[in-house]
Amino acid sequence: MNVEILIGFVTATFLLAISPGPDNIYVLMQSIVNGRKYGIATVLGLMTGCIIHTSLVAFGASTILKQNPTLFFSIKLLGALYLVYLAYKVYKSSGAIELGNEAVPKKSVGELFKQGFIMNVLNPKVTLFFLALFPGFLFSETMNNVIQFYILGFLFILVSFIVFGAIAIFGGIISESIQKNKNIGIYMKWLQIVVFVGIAIFIMLT
Repeated sequence: MNVEILIGFVTATFLLAISPGPDNIYVLMQSIVNGRKYGIATVLGLMTGCIIHTSLVAFGASTILKQNPTLFFSIKLLGALYLVYLAYKVYKSSGAIELGNEAVPKKSVGELFKQGFIMNVLNPKVTLFFLALFPGFLFSETMNNVIQFYILGFLFILVSFIVFGAIAIFGGIISESIQKNKNIGIYMKWLQIVVFVGIAIFIMLT
């Protein structure tokens, strides 16, 4: 087992989780407008949805790896190119973090959990992102590949839950900081670019 690979995966996941995106901005707004427990409910729904995407990638990619290593390499290559494409999209974006509570309706805790789950499960980009990310971080030559994918999925969910949960709990403070420091969005923009490109390079080197 290569522990360094797992540490690298956890670090990359953390950096991506703290970078502003639709999911954590949605969690932030739910927390600010409705309260912390509503933000946490949204986080739980999003993370539960990640289990579905992990399963799809675990069994699909593992089957391909067993049947055709060349095809699996092609998936890694496409995954690396996809991550570079994501970096390019971030580069072309303005970097501004838009916060607004006009479109945040009042919902129950159960409704927010369900909405977070549905938002995640019905987003094919999540499966595509997992498929691009996970194969480059397989960390053992002896452990079953399905188990490795599930471990990576669990680590992704755990790290993301901690970060998103912190966003929900400290939503007010985070919102004030963003509004006071307009450069935060620019810093986070370049952080995402560096992380995406770095992961792409790492995937191709492993």
